[in-house]
Amino acid sequence: MNAMTADVYKKTYWPRLEKAVEQLLTQSPMEYTSISYEQIYSLVYKCVCQQYSEHLYSDLILKITSYLQQVCLKLQDSRPESFVENFNLAFTQYMAAIQCIIPVFIYMNKFYVETKLNRKLKDDLMDLFSAHVAEKHISILISHLKKADAMPFQVNPSTMASVVKGLYALQPDWAKLAPELFSRFIPQIHPPVLESDLLCYAAQDQKLQMELSLNGFPRSGQSRKRANEES
Repeated sequence: MNAMTADVYKKTYWPRLEKAVEQLLTQSPMEYTSISYEQIYSLVYKCVCQQYSEHLYSDLILKITSYLQQVCLKLQDSRPESFVENFNLAFTQYMAAIQCIIPVFIYMNKFYVETKLNRKLKDDLMDLFSAHVAEKHISILISHLKKADAMPFQVNPSTMASVVKGLYALQPDWAKLAPELFSRFIPQIHPPVLESDLLCYAAQDQKLQMELSLNGFPRSGQSRKRANEES
């Protein structure tokens, strides 16, 4: 393999990779792509073997960062009633893109990101979306989610679930901004029940049973007893 010069990398290898990454980022998740994944994989492999991993990683991060900054600007122009849906579309499209990008950049990930940087490419790409899109809109997004949660079907339930789960995947601490909302879609959001809390819950249940009894509803134990006596 002939030695790769910086000029060859800059003018030949990266432009071809950049074009492929751009197509992956902007295509619809359901859209058919004409990209040759084998060709991209081969280009990445050659760059890594020729000691251009650092350049490749830097260019990839800059490219995706630039794309996400444009996504952020587009979300700023969204109408309030369509903000949650637009955010979900942007996140879904990005996740579909990186699921294609990560495998073809696997050599760079293995021999540079994991070995030299002690990180993983997927984590870095998720962090990029978090920093350049989600964090910029988290306050207004949580506000819209709370409003939608209070008005059923204002936002499609599947969209609500997708956005909440996506935010939690990006930053679990965001669940603290709306714990009741997140607990509907993410198991074990609330802390484990303490023994002292059980007494409180038992007292609340006893109070509820008494109120039902005073309003003409038999207690559960009495209902079963009567059923047994009648049989």
